[in-house]
Amino acid sequence: MIDALTVAVSAAALVLAAWCGFAAYRDQPTKDWHVIGMVVVSLLALAQLVVGVVRLAQGEQPHDSAAIFVSYLLGAAAAVPATGFMSLSERTRWGSVTVAAGALVLAVLEVRLYDIWGGGNG
Repeated sequence: MIDALTVAVSAAALVLAAWCGFAAYRDQPTKDWHVIGMVVVSLLALAQLVVGVVRLAQGEQPHDSAAIFVSYLLGAAAAVPATGFMSLSERTRWGSVTVAAGALVLAVLEVRLYDIWGGGNG
C-alpha cells in the first residue's frame, strides 16, 4: 500500500470527525460544507480502494489474508458515505455525531489496513 495515501485518508478522516464533532457540540446538523468534506474523505478512501485492488492484481500480497484486506478496503470506502446519508435523514445534532463517529471508524480502519498490509512488520 501507499503509506502517504493511508496517512492522508486518516488525517482527513480525523479532521472531518473533529469538524462534525464541533458542529454537534454547537448543536448543529451537518451543513453543505460538511457534505463537501465528506465527499473529499470518501474520494480519498475510494482512491485507496482502487490502489489496493490494483496492487493485489499486480501480484503483491498483504501480510494477512487478501480477502480480509479487501473487506477492510470496502468497509473503509463505505464508512463515511453510509454515515453521511444517515446524517441527511437526521437533521439534528445527532446527524453530526453520526458523521463524526463514521469518520473515527474510518481512521481506525486505516490503522488496521496498514497492519494487514504489513506496515508494522518492516
